[in-house]
Amino acid sequence: MYAAWGEDLSERLRDGELHQRLVEAGVRRLQLNLDDADVAPAMRIATGPDNIGAVISVWSDDDASDAVSAALREATPRLAGWEVDQRLPIPPPESPHGERMDALANVAVLRRPEDLPREEWLHRWLVDHTPIAISTQATFGYVQNVVVRPVTDDPPRVVDALVEELFPSAGMVDMHAFYGSGGDDTELNDRLTRLMSSVARIGFDHDIDLVPSSRYVYELAGGA
Repeated sequence: MYAAWGEDLSERLRDGELHQRLVEAGVRRLQLNLDDADVAPAMRIATGPDNIGAVISVWSDDDASDAVSAALREATPRLAGWEVDQRLPIPPPESPHGERMDALANVAVLRRPEDLPREEWLHRWLVDHTPIAISTQATFGYVQNVVVRPVTDDPPRVVDALVEELFPSAGMVDMHAFYGSGGDDTELNDRLTRLMSSVARIGFDHDIDLVPSSRYVYELAGGA
């Protein structure tokens, strides 16, 4: 997975010539999460001076990270990448090749607190927090990516996880739609309280990048 910064990323990353170079590098599936005009009303958070403009996910049968990184650098002014171990608590629905999914796809780029041992952090996140996150939000897709190692030389900061959650598009401007509270303010407050308490236990309440995005999936070489 890669984070990218820069202008015109939606046009650059959806370019067919880039996709062909990725195929040549061994990529069989590509996912683009683009902070574009379709998600303009949504909330975004940056740890640095600039918001992440895109999150790029690639799948290949072999370790093609060097070739993939080289291809993506031609299309992005600034890039940071990681090999990840993916988990799917709620598998996202399939979407047609290259078509925008009707959803708000939030990607959070996260760091483990230094005072929390890795195994304890993983247990709190993957075991304790996951059911709370699912029960307190209107997510219909939930993907957890645990960072294994960086694949670029100059990541701007330490990153330990990237999480994608899919929400109804109305969630960009309607908290009840985002949290699935059905217009009930008491229920909304209860869900927020439970979620934020759990988030604080794993350190995901600070030092994060939050990227609202439009989600595109491309089946490339060998794709189904």
